[in-house]
Amino acid sequence: MKKYIDKYKDDMINDLVELIKIKSVEEEKVDNMPFGNGPAKALDKALELCKEKGFKIKNIDNYAGHADLGEQDETLGILCHLDVVPEGEGWNHGPYSGAVEDGKIFGRGTIDDKGPAVAAMYAMKIVDDMGVKLNKKVRIIFGTNEETGSKGIEYYLTKEKEPDMAFTPDADFPVIHGEMGILIFDLKKKLEDMEDDNFKILDIKGGNAPNMVPDGAYAILKLKNDNILNNIQTLISKNDNLSMENKNGEIKIIAKGISAHGSTPKKGVNAITILLDALNEIISNDNDINKFIRFYKETINEEVNGKSIGCGLKDDISGELVFNVGMINIENEDINLKVNIRYPVTKDDKQVFDGMRKVISNYGIELVEDEHAKPLYMEKDHELVTKLMDVYRDVTKDEESQPIVIGGGTYARTMKNAVAFGPLFPGEKDTMHQKNEYISIESLQRMTEIYAKAIISLCE
Repeated sequence: MKKYIDKYKDDMINDLVELIKIKSVEEEKVDNMPFGNGPAKALDKALELCKEKGFKIKNIDNYAGHADLGEQDETLGILCHLDVVPEGEGWNHGPYSGAVEDGKIFGRGTIDDKGPAVAAMYAMKIVDDMGVKLNKKVRIIFGTNEETGSKGIEYYLTKEKEPDMAFTPDADFPVIHGEMGILIFDLKKKLEDMEDDNFKILDIKGGNAPNMVPDGAYAILKLKNDNILNNIQTLISKNDNLSMENKNGEIKIIAKGISAHGSTPKKGVNAITILLDALNEIISNDNDINKFIRFYKETINEEVNGKSIGCGLKDDISGELVFNVGMINIENEDINLKVNIRYPVTKDDKQVFDGMRKVISNYGIELVEDEHAKPLYMEKDHELVTKLMDVYRDVTKDEESQPIVIGGGTYARTMKNAVAFGPLFPGEKDTMHQKNEYISIESLQRMTEIYAKAIISLCE
């Protein structure tokens, strides 16, 4: 098998670079493209690459698509997604350049999830080249809005039969036998008074997506006098994460954080928290903005387990709840936080919301529910888990790692008999949803071998 992996090394890199160059962030619907031009273009390219490899392809109304190896009745699905989160700032290489340097391919989507999709494509190609007799059809399925709600795959499943079993290369190795529940919701406060003795707040914005730790946020202030300007300049001079712009008496205070995946907020630095801390230092009146900031500092601030806001749940399987503030904005006289929570697999959304509502009611904060994905849990001795674990151990010789539970959400939870499997190896740096996202070429080749052997194991 390794000779095939070496044979296709350059082709894999070139295919991945082609996909990375397509900015497939979800946008507004355009014509027959439900998630905008980028995701539809990426789907077309992925299907084209599969067709070149001899697979039978099908596009399901630009919501999703698939490519088949074989025509058997039973199906093994490999679930991938081609959409990406926004790129953020501070990249050393262009986020859509597909730059190759020091044995790594850089770009948004390289590890989440275009790189693994390419690995799965070539795993199918290698199994076909080897002439392995399979008892199941292998179907690689490409979704186009996994990062923003998985509506594409839900639509796909109304048109196509669900695979009999599946894995998705969109998390970590070895095998993910559980995924925490995911909630996205808004915390809002009505703004009737936005004026201070020294300035009026014109705008507050921050973050790119609820499932990302925001790496940027800003507030625009209209100054009433120059006295406060010195205070702002002094504040900024003491904090490397703050800067300012002064245009005709309007001061823009800019906070800089470090992006990370919303399921691992400890790996990032939240720019919204930095910004609200700064505003807290210069606001003197007890206006609505100040009340909101006080709520934030007393119930959220740097906490990522939800304890102070009333939802600090945990269990022995998945550990503590994960709380990420992903976005902030002022709109229609409301100040609004967009929050992303990952809750333990033995708990439910009602427990999360009931606990929070008891706390936020004391601050006049409204909670507006948005999206909910229930937890996934599969026993460690399930056949799908054990077979994938055996393949992982055979390739990596890692006998210590055990099936794990994650806070991330994958396509696995959209189907009855599916788990996440890779692509991030234990000990590897996790750059998902971060600047300078990359995949190492060595890892790309190794996961291709794992996925090829997984196909053989599950389809013998």
